[in-house]
Amino acid sequence: MKLKIQKEEIQNVLQNIQGIVDKKTTMPILSHFLLKVDKTASLMATDLDIALRGPLEAEIIDKGSLCIPARKLFEIAKEVEGDILLEAQENNWIRVTSGKSTFKLMGLPESDFPALPEVNKSEELIISAEKLGGMIEKTVYATGESDTRYTLNGLLLHFTPRKKNVEFRMVGTDGHRLSLITITVEGKLSEEKKIILPKKAALELKKLIEGSAEDITIYIDKNHVFFSIGGVVLTSRLIEGTYPNYDQVIPKNNEKKVVINKTEFLRALRRTSIMSRERTHAVRFDLEPGKITLISMNPDIGEAREEIAAQYKGEQMTVGYNARYLMDILQAMGSESVLMELQEPLSPTLVLEENNKDYLCVIMPMRT
Repeated sequence: MKLKIQKEEIQNVLQNIQGIVDKKTTMPILSHFLLKVDKTASLMATDLDIALRGPLEAEIIDKGSLCIPARKLFEIAKEVEGDILLEAQENNWIRVTSGKSTFKLMGLPESDFPALPEVNKSEELIISAEKLGGMIEKTVYATGESDTRYTLNGLLLHFTPRKKNVEFRMVGTDGHRLSLITITVEGKLSEEKKIILPKKAALELKKLIEGSAEDITIYIDKNHVFFSIGGVVLTSRLIEGTYPNYDQVIPKNNEKKVVINKTEFLRALRRTSIMSRERTHAVRFDLEPGKITLISMNPDIGEAREEIAAQYKGEQMTVGYNARYLMDILQAMGSESVLMELQEPLSPTLVLEENNKDYLCVIMPMRT
C-alpha cells in the first residue's frame, strides 16, 4: 500500500474521527482506523457503538489496507508542512514521509478490524444538514447522564408518516427539563418509528455536518441508524428501551403568560446565579404585573437581587428554577423575546420562542 495525500485532506478526515476512535480502550484496534486502498482510498473508524466511513482523496501508487493509530497520525499531519506519503512496510509497520520528516508507526492487520453494519436502504428520509444540526443544538443539552434511566441518555427521533412527507420530532429530556422540535422531512415510511440516538452519536453527527449545505439521507433498521452525507456514512447503534411519553409532560392549559426580552433575561440570570447554591443553582422569581424580581440566596456567601421588565398581567406569584437549566434553554432559543407559560408554583413551565410553535421547552420548577 502506497499513497500520497495533501496535508489538509488527511488532517480534515482524521479530525472527523478523533471523537469516535477509542483512546482508553482495552481493545487496541479501536484506537486505530482502517485505511483501504484500491481504485480509490477510504477509511473506517469505530468504537463499536458509533462508526464512520468515508472517502479519502489521494494519489494512489499501490493498493493495500492497514489499521493505523488514529491519534498519532493526526498529530503528525498537524505538525508537518507538506504533502504526506504513506507507505506500508513489513509486519504491519507504516512509514509516513513529509518533506524531510520521516515517521514509522506500528499498525495492525485489516483482519483485526471489527465488521461494520451494512446500510439498510429499504426506507430513507432526506433532511438538510443545516436543519438537522439545528435540531440537535436545540435538544441535546436536555439529555440525561444517568446510569439508571439509560433511555434518557439519548435523543428520541420520532418519525410519523403523513400523506406526502414525514413529520420528524426530536426530543431531549433528563426528567427535570425537556426540549422538543418538530419539522417536516422528505421521504416515505411504512409505519411510525421511534428510535433513541445516543448523545455521543448526536454530538459527533453535529460536528460532522457543521457548516455543510448538503442534504443528509437517514436510513433506519432495527438496531442502527445511518446518516449519509457526501459519501461519508455515520452509523450509530440505537439505545434499546422505551422512551417516556413526552406528550404527557407538556402542559397544555397554562393561564399565566410572561413575555421577556431573551438577552436581558439571560444576563440577569447569569448575574443572579453567581450567588446561588452550587448544588441546586436555585433562583427565586417574584412575578408581578410589568416586572420580575430575580433573587438568589446562599447563607454561606450572601445574596443577589435583580429586577427586569416583563409583559405580565397576572396575579403576584413566586416560583423557583434551576438557573443553569433555564440558561441552557434561553441559549438554545433564537428569538428576541421568549414566552413563559405557568400555572402553579410547582407545575411544569412551558418556554417558547416568540411566534414559533414548532420548538418548545419544559422546565420543572423548584421549591423556594
